[in-house]
Amino acid sequence: MVIVHISAECYPMAKAGGLADVVGALPKYQNQSGEKACVVMPMYKTPFLEKNEWEVHFKGNANLGDWFFNYTVIKLKSNELGFDLYLIDINGLLDRPKIYGYNDDNDRFIGFQIATLNWLKHWAEQPDLVHCHDHQAGLIPFMMKHCYDYQQLQNIKTVLTIHNAQYHGAMGWDKSILIPKWDQWKRGLLEWNNSINPLAAAVKCADKVTTVSPTYMNELVLHSNGLEKLFEIEKAKCIGILNGIDAAIWNPATDPMIPFHYNIANVTEGKRKNKVAICNRFHLDFEKPLFIFIGRLVGEKAADVLPGAIQHALDKTNCGANFLIIGSGDTSVESALNYLVQLYPGSYNTFIGYDEKVGHEAYAAADFLLMPSRIEPCGLNQMYSLRYGTIPMVRDTGGLHDTVVDIGDENGFGIRFLHANENDIVYSIERAICLFNNRDHMKKLITHCMEIDHSWESVVEAYDHVYKSII
Repeated sequence: MVIVHISAECYPMAKAGGLADVVGALPKYQNQSGEKACVVMPMYKTPFLEKNEWEVHFKGNANLGDWFFNYTVIKLKSNELGFDLYLIDINGLLDRPKIYGYNDDNDRFIGFQIATLNWLKHWAEQPDLVHCHDHQAGLIPFMMKHCYDYQQLQNIKTVLTIHNAQYHGAMGWDKSILIPKWDQWKRGLLEWNNSINPLAAAVKCADKVTTVSPTYMNELVLHSNGLEKLFEIEKAKCIGILNGIDAAIWNPATDPMIPFHYNIANVTEGKRKNKVAICNRFHLDFEKPLFIFIGRLVGEKAADVLPGAIQHALDKTNCGANFLIIGSGDTSVESALNYLVQLYPGSYNTFIGYDEKVGHEAYAAADFLLMPSRIEPCGLNQMYSLRYGTIPMVRDTGGLHDTVVDIGDENGFGIRFLHANENDIVYSIERAICLFNNRDHMKKLITHCMEIDHSWESVVEAYDHVYKSII
């Protein structure tokens, strides 16, 4: 089966969140299972682009409204990723350092999707399936079926995977002229709430819709930023498939980004060495339990609650814990978190920004990972923490519900709480400190965590079942 993944992100080429990790792993494991999967994404000016060698694979031209543009498809020369990676280069539109955050993002991703389909229709042999990820590829299923330029692609099956339904890519109807000539009788497939809504269009037009955890699939009919009714209508073709993690990359026994390697047999000593290293770097006390938060400092992650919760916890426990916050986002949250550094020297610190290596080091060093997310479709961080023997502390929502069992329940290994507020977080921190002080129980839980398998093999089987159900 030939599968084409279309996405705005793919690790290690460009990453803003978990979407990149999934798109950078799923096709690799699909290839290992005997399929033929590749990834198509925009060509951004990232370090990965500049450090690697590429070959020109195709050149073409297309229209974005009144703008006639040339595009180039380049391909990564090496096979180090385990799949073919193709980049769409549109001069002046996609070749920028950031993935998102430009005023013309709608135009950029429409142009990307048009160029991708223009290239696909020139393939000597058409793919069996096109797998679209999030709204940045959301117009693909509609255009394949209803744009006159792509009639030869209309019988190719499409799957949409929703990594975060809070973002729809909605735009005004003035943007309709950017979409290649289409059947005006199909206007309703593009529309939701009087706007062109790429995510809604993809849900309507794709042959199957998946989300990244079963619980999140159930939550979409209740909380999807205005698409609740649509998910209720289309629920028959929707399925939740829990993401996996790349166990080859996220492996404390071989991870090149951490200073000291370890496995289940020597996890106590290995984590101690990594903890000493990171505590020395960030001026923390390695004798105390180390709590980390890694992620975007935004409302979805409940980052706005962190400053008050951490301050409350440190005051209440009389500095009986360490906290290290790693991430960036809302500047007011960043400022509030940075302010705490001067109040709690030796017990608290921050790393404002994104650095993959620092993240790996923190997973290897920490005792607990805090994830108080208001919305978490799947969450990969808690799976990474399990792999590295770090106890997850999570709000009971989405994929966090599906992957973490509370220590108060049978075979529990983590800490779950109900509400993304200060009281629940502080109470969970107190539970974690009590657990940390029970060294024998803590050691058993760490071993349990590291034995849990969230690798991609079983996930690939689930996607294969979805594909075969429509082909």
